[in-house]
Amino acid sequence: MKKVLFLVQGEGRGHLTQAISMSLTLCEAGYQLVAVLVGGAVERPIPAFFYDQISAPVEGFSSPNLVFNSEGKVDFGKTVTHHLPHLFRFGKSIRQINEAVKRYQPDLILNFYEILGGFYNWLYRPSAPMVCIGHQYLFFHSEFQFPPTGRMDRFLVNFNSRLTALRAKKMLALSFDALADRPSKQVFVVSPLLRPDVHALIPSQKEYILVYLNHPALCGQILDWHRNHPDVPLHCFWSKPDAPPEEKIDETLTLHRLDGTKFLEMMAGCKALVTTAGFESVCEAMYLDKPVMVVPIHYEQACNAADTERVGAGVAAERFDLSILMNYLPQHQPVGENFRRWYREGEKKWLTHLESVT
Repeated sequence: MKKVLFLVQGEGRGHLTQAISMSLTLCEAGYQLVAVLVGGAVERPIPAFFYDQISAPVEGFSSPNLVFNSEGKVDFGKTVTHHLPHLFRFGKSIRQINEAVKRYQPDLILNFYEILGGFYNWLYRPSAPMVCIGHQYLFFHSEFQFPPTGRMDRFLVNFNSRLTALRAKKMLALSFDALADRPSKQVFVVSPLLRPDVHALIPSQKEYILVYLNHPALCGQILDWHRNHPDVPLHCFWSKPDAPPEEKIDETLTLHRLDGTKFLEMMAGCKALVTTAGFESVCEAMYLDKPVMVVPIHYEQACNAADTERVGAGVAAERFDLSILMNYLPQHQPVGENFRRWYREGEKKWLTHLESVT
């Protein structure tokens, strides 16, 4: 039985849910997940759902995270200056990773886009091969279509991705659809990793629009639109820590504190999804045949937004102006059948890639 250790970037929920899905695939294939190390901000605890659904010991360590401005947008300048005083702490985290690898002796290390995992692999050169997983590696593909602006941002995102994959054997690029592999660049295109709860859902279509906000400051844009369109039912999930579980603003707007299970259940019944352009949320909507409107808050998400439009999953916008979505819905063509077919092809391909390096 081959032993696997996970390194997971804990920013947001995307890489965490990918790790949960991968752990189940590996367990069914006869692998043993020996430990999961999750990087993130010291003040931000690892979500309880992750402990509940990952079947292995979990350790947290301090790792760089994105810093947002007052409008809920990522501020790269503040991100850099915020982390400069903590370089010693990050060095300690790299040593913690090394101690865990020596303790668990894995045959394979899977890195879910954790930058300190790349530095560890470069500095300590472990005998266990490292394979990196993330949709960001698709940006190295020659056929990926980037937004027309943001050349410097493109360089910074790709530079960060390179750092996460230092000395990695393969970069497995999660994609909305099938593209040819690029072995010369160590880029191999694979289907998304969806959390198991999605598979059990039975889609329906009610009249409400579902909104997901990953920063509380963005809620103001939803409130502004709702005041002018009170006839459109909205359910909005937001990441405000001290928010009540449910707050009914009026007859057609309800705010919900972030709850993964409840959010998925409501996605199954919504008319459409509105969200920042996180890869996993768009994948879940495509699996359930729900049109999306994506509002990117940084360049990486702008790339996701362009890709979302390319595959016909929905429409992109610069602000949470839901009128753009309402105008788009009559022309939307379902893409769920093709996406589900691509997703089902994935497991065998995933295991082939992992077996090739161990």
